[in-house]
Amino acid sequence: MLREHGSGYWEPVNEQTDISAALEARLRQLTGIPAPSGWEDPMIRAVRDELAAMGYSVTVDSLGNISAPLARSDAGSGPAVLLLAHTDEIGLIVRKVEADGFLRCERLGGVPERVLPGQQMLVIARDGGTVEAVVGIKSHHLTAQDEKYRVVPIEELYLDAGFAGRDEARSAGIGPGSPVVYARRYMRRGTQVVSPALDDRAGCAILLELAARLRGSELSCRPWLVFSVQEEFSLRGVLPAARRVRPDLAITVDLAVACDTPDLARTDVRLGAGPAIGMYSFHGRGTLAGVIPNPKLVQLVELAAARDGIPVQANVFFGGLTDGSFLQLENDGIPTVDIGFPTRYTHSPVECCDLRDLSGTVDLLASVLRSLPAPLRLARG
Repeated sequence: MLREHGSGYWEPVNEQTDISAALEARLRQLTGIPAPSGWEDPMIRAVRDELAAMGYSVTVDSLGNISAPLARSDAGSGPAVLLLAHTDEIGLIVRKVEADGFLRCERLGGVPERVLPGQQMLVIARDGGTVEAVVGIKSHHLTAQDEKYRVVPIEELYLDAGFAGRDEARSAGIGPGSPVVYARRYMRRGTQVVSPALDDRAGCAILLELAARLRGSELSCRPWLVFSVQEEFSLRGVLPAARRVRPDLAITVDLAVACDTPDLARTDVRLGAGPAIGMYSFHGRGTLAGVIPNPKLVQLVELAAARDGIPVQANVFFGGLTDGSFLQLENDGIPTVDIGFPTRYTHSPVECCDLRDLSGTVDLLASVLRSLPAPLRLARG
């Protein structure tokens, strides 16, 4: 049984509450919020208000990063821990409105062009409202044979929002610079959820659930929650928050690509088998960045999981990045590890995760925070 506060914060009524129910309530709310990189304000408000409703002191910097300590400043002399998820999602941005009202766009983050034709989208207007649109697709009956298996590049794609002309788009608050996201949808099937923006709204839901669980707890470490901006754009949005918190270590909570579908066999990461500890990540496509985690920090996470019987997976990830990529280079060097929730169909409108893995990630983070030694020795060599 859950009790809902006016801010949308869901609180367990007793200790027997099914954590997945509370977690799903948060996940459903957060995935329904359109908030691409640079336009995270609706997510900022939702996260800030829920943390404040729990009684936490919340700071939002001028870039939009949200930070909140999970313990009093005098609550212990242990290490400062930064727990991180990003609030933004991938999308498009309008670069031109044609005279006939069709919208031309550029990619905002890693949107795969191959999934776009025929997709339902939302264009965010100047007043924050949304306009429904579809990505145009040439009629099948008139598509030439040599076009049927071609991926149409973003330069040739267009959005149809039903505008009769450029002036009508302008009157609706749509023009160059207007952001675009996948249309909102949410499907529950057993313990699995299918929705756009699970990357990284599931991470945000995990951290909010952790905050609810740890409220009033006594910890020897000094944990900070940070909800970052512009991860999907440049991965650098979090850096001002890291400089403010000056953590001794950092844990990023983001997706881990699940390879349990017929078309993938890159790793053994699969849905329902628990959170995945990032052992290595590297982008390899222009952005030469990634995370090789501090091995002593990985060992601490593994020991916490083993002690509390939390199933975990190991993840080696080539082709992607997290906020940890540049975060670990801040201050005097921040020992960093990625904790991922397995996700199918990443960066598509039908991302898929398992609520058991999200709950397991909350369990794992709580276990790590309760078991960190003081003093903490993560120096290499």
